[in-house]
Amino acid sequence: MVGIPLRARRKIAIGFRTNRYLNALQRVVYGIIHRIAPRRAEDWGFDHVVRHEEELTQIMGRPRPAVLRKVTDRLDDLCRAFIQRSPFVIVASHDTHGNLDVSPKGDPAGFVHVVDDWTLAIPERPGNLRADTFRNLLTLREPRVGIIFMIPGKSETLRVSGRALIVRDQALREKLAANGKLPELALVVRVEEVFFHCAMSLVRSQLWNPAAWGPVDDLPSLADAMVKHGELKMTVGEMAGIIQHDQDTRLY
Repeated sequence: MVGIPLRARRKIAIGFRTNRYLNALQRVVYGIIHRIAPRRAEDWGFDHVVRHEEELTQIMGRPRPAVLRKVTDRLDDLCRAFIQRSPFVIVASHDTHGNLDVSPKGDPAGFVHVVDDWTLAIPERPGNLRADTFRNLLTLREPRVGIIFMIPGKSETLRVSGRALIVRDQALREKLAANGKLPELALVVRVEEVFFHCAMSLVRSQLWNPAAWGPVDDLPSLADAMVKHGELKMTVGEMAGIIQHDQDTRLY
């Protein structure tokens, strides 16, 4: 569907998924394609692996039309209100080889700047300098990211996906400053899809319910993992001191 606008492609896809006659036609076509050229992959020892959308639909059923039609392509007042209150986002990206990365970003609520109805900017604060998201984007001809916005105590989330750029414009960086310090870079996303995600996963996990939280003192720390996985010749205590120093002095 090269050359067809994204909004039109989305409407076509929704039509096929929500209209029972078009959906039946699609299943027939997919069935023929799968029989002619079946997809082959390792099963990793599992007996029943779902490989085709037709079987997935038979198992799960089809989503309600309202669920598919809730997607928009702009940041309206509802989306802006959520973004303004969000102190934490998760950014997903991939490189040209298909290697995936999911990176958390956090700051005081409202740290993600809405440039206009189709564009947002996320500041890049000091970290471990891996810059996995940025390095992924630089391998792609048409870099894209997926983002989930979260608000503590709010069970719904906001999902955004679109094209991405790494930007150093001074004016934009000034708008993203924190504690008087400008970020060196900003991730700018041109929105293609945005929609609110239902609360069921957070309700099931009881993520915001302190009464459901278990103890964490017995879990391995970042220092434990870095020393063991990196086979470092230093103690966990020494590494923990380095990590704490970074948190105390390099937040911004």
